[in-house]
Amino acid sequence: MNKAPALTLALAAPGLAVLALFFLLPLGVVVAEAFRGDALARFLANRELVASLLNSLVLGVEAAAVALVIGIAVALHLARLPPGRRALIQVVIALPLTFSGLIIAYGFILVLGRAGFVTMLLARLGADPATVASFLFSEWGLVLAYTYYLTPRVILMLVPVFANFDERQLQAAESMGASRLRALADVMVPQIAPTVAAAFALVAAVAIGAYGTALALVGTQINILPLRLYSMVADSGADFPLAAAVSVVLLAVCSLLMAAAEIAAASSEARHAQH
Repeated sequence: MNKAPALTLALAAPGLAVLALFFLLPLGVVVAEAFRGDALARFLANRELVASLLNSLVLGVEAAAVALVIGIAVALHLARLPPGRRALIQVVIALPLTFSGLIIAYGFILVLGRAGFVTMLLARLGADPATVASFLFSEWGLVLAYTYYLTPRVILMLVPVFANFDERQLQAAESMGASRLRALADVMVPQIAPTVAAAFALVAAVAIGAYGTALALVGTQINILPLRLYSMVADSGADFPLAAAVSVVLLAVCSLLMAAAEIAAASSEARHAQH
């Protein structure tokens, strides 16, 4: 019996070493650099950086909201399908999660870029290719690209919730005189709301911290925090304490959103366990 803890520690040691060497140590260095001197104060005093943070928050909320609306509709439909067909469709839906941000951006450029397939089709109908392509290389073009790989995350989180929801609860509420809308609001919405909130927080955090797709589509034309951080790191004469402060702020925002998602999911599980 005494050998069990030692064996467990020995098996966990390689993983713990990798975690410490490639996560905890770099994170500690960045955090220490951010709190050295007045880096955080300079971040807060820099209007462009504060504006980039606000722009990132707005972009994240916009992309998450669009992905949530689409994801709820698709998840509701999938929940009504037979399990076998549902599982097959979920595999197809999950494919965008395997692509990097650069590949997704390149795909959208091939479709909606200046010489993209859809752009050329619209040009034959009289549209200006430059005007069509300008949409892709704008904030709303980023929202479209982000939605492409955020929506599968929402769907995969919500399908189990909708599939396991007992619709007899709605029928019981309606039999007692409640309208369909009132039954949905009083019975279904409270049960799915924590998971919906968790899905929103998760995809918002992903959108706020993403930079690969944005870098490929808009370069530095849009002032968002991940691209400002990329510019700082890529510059050979960068202000590394300030870059570390930007990293810590971005990490804090995304971590808070992820924590909110986890708390919402945990509360949902606890509520279901009580019932």
